[in-house]
Amino acid sequence: MADAASRLTALAEELLGEPLPVRIRAWDGSESGPPGAPALVIRHRRALRRLLWRPGELGLARAWVSGEIDVDGDLYEVLDRLAALLWERGADAKDSVHPVRDPKVRAFARGLLQVAGPWPPPAPPPEEVRRRTGPLHTRRRDKEAISHHYDVGNDFYELVLGPSMVYSCAYWEDGGTLEDAQRDKLDLVCRKLGLKEGDRLLDVGCGWGSMAIHAAREYGAQVTGVTLSTEQAAFARKRIAEEGLTDRIEIRVQDYRDVRDGPYDAISSIGMAEHVGTVRFREYADDLYALLRPGGRLLNHQIARRPEKDESAYRADEFIDSYVFPDGELAPVGRTVATLEEAGFEARDVEAIREHYALTLRHWVTNLERHWDAAVQATSPGRARVWRLYMAASALSFERNRIGVNQILAVRPQQGGASGMLLRARDWRTAPAG
Repeated sequence: MADAASRLTALAEELLGEPLPVRIRAWDGSESGPPGAPALVIRHRRALRRLLWRPGELGLARAWVSGEIDVDGDLYEVLDRLAALLWERGADAKDSVHPVRDPKVRAFARGLLQVAGPWPPPAPPPEEVRRRTGPLHTRRRDKEAISHHYDVGNDFYELVLGPSMVYSCAYWEDGGTLEDAQRDKLDLVCRKLGLKEGDRLLDVGCGWGSMAIHAAREYGAQVTGVTLSTEQAAFARKRIAEEGLTDRIEIRVQDYRDVRDGPYDAISSIGMAEHVGTVRFREYADDLYALLRPGGRLLNHQIARRPEKDESAYRADEFIDSYVFPDGELAPVGRTVATLEEAGFEARDVEAIREHYALTLRHWVTNLERHWDAAVQATSPGRARVWRLYMAASALSFERNRIGVNQILAVRPQQGGASGMLLRARDWRTAPAG
């Protein structure tokens, strides 16, 4: 079809009722949209067929992973311009007419079909998670989900995360490098936990061992780290041996539900609870409570979503669920705190650090783009495109307060209710005896 870009722009603007904020460059060489704006490049009409057969984020994601759509210009600017249409309009439209019955949507779909052609799209890109069966968050299903995300090659993660090998929100106290900010985050966690020489620390979801190494090397803790990723465990053990800390750190490939060697003095859970799931979160809280000694502290570092007016209507992001974090679930921070307290914990501090995560993600995207060819070689073109899109979109989600991240410090009360905490706010030392 000649001038596909103009046709697509007209269809989109008729549906939206306002000018399209980006240019469209189509497979036939045509281009349309506001002069000087970044361009959404549609390399093949198959991208439109994917959107027709699977409307919404998943259809667009499949086209992106396949390389059938791309951007010409700054990726953040394109996502930011489209966010006002996709996110804010979507939020405002929740109580409006159902899309299938909306005449504008039906007209848009008919027009898109004429441009795209009637043929079905090819099979989804191979990076998509295989169809999952059985109940959510069983040990088998959780292990498969973790393997999908983390066992993609340590070389790839080294390129993205940098030398710190920390895959969670950094803490930007005084500027500096990503490595400085990740070190500051690990140290903040250790101070909140009140770690001291000889304390037993359980690091749940220990990743590549960075928290365990910092706690053992800087605070003299005896650390047990558990992960479901065999590749993470192998990498962590190698690092620990190189640091000469094998007498202080044990790394296990083990489900947190199978840890039985408490009590521990402290537990860190950094970026792991998102994998637990709503149906298992009380069990998670109960298990960690049972593993702590009275007076022991838990630091739960977890991404949170904004609460829904109707919580029963919450659905996980299709793109994230299919390509990034299978079976991952986000909960509002209030629900997380309430569940921890229902299990017996006393919540002592909640620190919101969502802006820190936006900055962290932007550094990861920069690392990926700087080492793009090596990242593609370490995984695949599709996988690298998935990570670039999800990290850039996530950075904007944190900046726009669509999602947040919080460090929740909780304590298992001692007999009589004592917490062992000092009266001064945000002084993370242990109270003196007596």
